[in-house]
Amino acid sequence: MNNKKNNQSKKHLRNWLLALIALVLLVVLAVWPTDYYIEYPGEAMPVGQFIKSSNKRPNNFYLVTVSVTSRPAPVLQYLWSFTRPYDERVSSKELLGGQTSAQYNELQNWYMETSQQNAIYYAAKKAGKQHSLKYLGVYVMEVQKNSSFKNKLQIGDTVLGANGHRFRSTEEMMNYLRKQKIGARVTISVLRGKQEKHFTGKIVKVKGTNKPGIGIQLVEHVVVKTKPKLKINAGEIGGPSAGLMFTLESYEVFTKQNLSKGHKIAGTGTISPTGKVGIIGGVDKKVVAANREGAEVFFAPTDSTSVKKSETNYAVAKRTAKKIHTKMKIVPVSTFDDALNYLKTHY
Repeated sequence: MNNKKNNQSKKHLRNWLLALIALVLLVVLAVWPTDYYIEYPGEAMPVGQFIKSSNKRPNNFYLVTVSVTSRPAPVLQYLWSFTRPYDERVSSKELLGGQTSAQYNELQNWYMETSQQNAIYYAAKKAGKQHSLKYLGVYVMEVQKNSSFKNKLQIGDTVLGANGHRFRSTEEMMNYLRKQKIGARVTISVLRGKQEKHFTGKIVKVKGTNKPGIGIQLVEHVVVKTKPKLKINAGEIGGPSAGLMFTLESYEVFTKQNLSKGHKIAGTGTISPTGKVGIIGGVDKKVVAANREGAEVFFAPTDSTSVKKSETNYAVAKRTAKKIHTKMKIVPVSTFDDALNYLKTHY
């Protein structure tokens, strides 16, 4: 009898120990970090809520975001992401590029600021309103490992010119550097704080494009003024990908038009001061988010910079739309005019 009781007690104790071990293991999996961040579909939000102007705005255009975990995902979240088709696991190195989280966030904020300035400028220009754009240079946000300026430039330096040439736009700077031969010596002028400095190095193949350059990741610094005044404040949202949608909403404000006639229009893409729409990341996730919001149209860039035609935002967006069986129409755009003409033709 006593042996039976002892066996039952041992069995209960073993069960409790196994349960405790399982609980501890679960807690460890829930908090133990991996080296991966998780990117997943974010939100589709009305652009008008971010625009400040005395003119009334229809509020029918939607920007779309990609959400990213604020820190590397714990093991349990990492494993769970494999059950979600549009979750993507991105290593710390790939996401941050050797930067700290603070530096990465600062870069995204500068991208957003530039996007907003370009959008206001081009919308005012297109609408025939008084506008001016002052180019201040490009901020150095990262110096690539193969750059000969690696231990010379600092994050936050502003590149003003090269070999005595002062640039009036980022495009002008990149075109000038791309005309130089790999290995050629180049002296660049930068503003650090309030002091102008000069550094000499060599032209290298820029990572990602394999084209001649000085090997930096940059973001343009411009200031725009328009009449009537218009400001955009996107709060905590970072990155340059809302440029096209900011421009469409700003154009509506300046012209007092209602381009969408009550239809939900979403989209993505950077915007340049000349109205070119550029490639962005995470377009598949943005298509999913826009569909969840009930958007009828999604503007997707056809820009093929650094990618094959089969991997442009438009191509990926089309494939994603087919996979999720959405009725949302994917519309290709390479310029602001492409989006504007579509709206004028269909609505």
